[in-house]
Amino acid sequence: MGSIRYGLEDRVFVVTGGSRGIGLAIAAELLGQGASLAICGRKQDTLDAAMESLGGGKRAIAVSAHIARDEDVGRLFDEVMKTFGRVDALINNVGMNLLTGSVTDTEPGLWQKIMDTNLNGTFLCSRRAAKIMQSQKRGKIVTVSSVAGRKASPGMGIYGIAKAGVEMLTRVLASELAAFNIQVNAVAPAMVRTEFSKPFWSNEVIYEQVVRGIPLGRIAEPMDVVHPVLFLASDAADFITGQTLLVDGGATAV
Repeated sequence: MGSIRYGLEDRVFVVTGGSRGIGLAIAAELLGQGASLAICGRKQDTLDAAMESLGGGKRAIAVSAHIARDEDVGRLFDEVMKTFGRVDALINNVGMNLLTGSVTDTEPGLWQKIMDTNLNGTFLCSRRAAKIMQSQKRGKIVTVSSVAGRKASPGMGIYGIAKAGVEMLTRVLASELAAFNIQVNAVAPAMVRTEFSKPFWSNEVIYEQVVRGIPLGRIAEPMDVVHPVLFLASDAADFITGQTLLVDGGATAV
């Protein structure tokens, strides 16, 4: 899969949550495709480790930022513009899934924390990127959503609600930004083998239960998500906007 080329040479990407998991895999593949990029995350030590593993030289920068804070998001994009002069694509990858009980038993503070990371952060980053892309008359916004936004799942109610909001935000932005030649799409994976989901796939009972519902007979690996994201961020997807591409091994087909 790594040999697939998307024509992203010299494009400038912003990847939120790019210091680990799917975000780091996206960042590494982008560098391999010849793109330049900025990754962001909340923890400086994790960002430093990611930058060392990426080895991107002058084509990669890391910015410590909390995407739920508009001042941090503003600083992120200011740094990107100062370094690279433009933003060709935003990959909204940051996500948080804290297992909860029923929605009605959830404390408002926990609700807000999950909403801030998954939905509000996506809005704030997309808003900043869109302003830049509107002046460029071109751009791509791709958000990593989840099949949890399509189906109510025990313990994942608030996360699913936030991801459902992300999908509507994707459609609204696609409609509003189409006149500026900006395409806005999302990918919605099922379970992916990352540290984020390790409590699930590392449990043999849960893993087997999940896999029984996936016709392809396995959970996704990070690269299964990376390639759909890069496709939607490429010129090959110029006539695709407002869509959410399910990356679930056929789970929602049955």
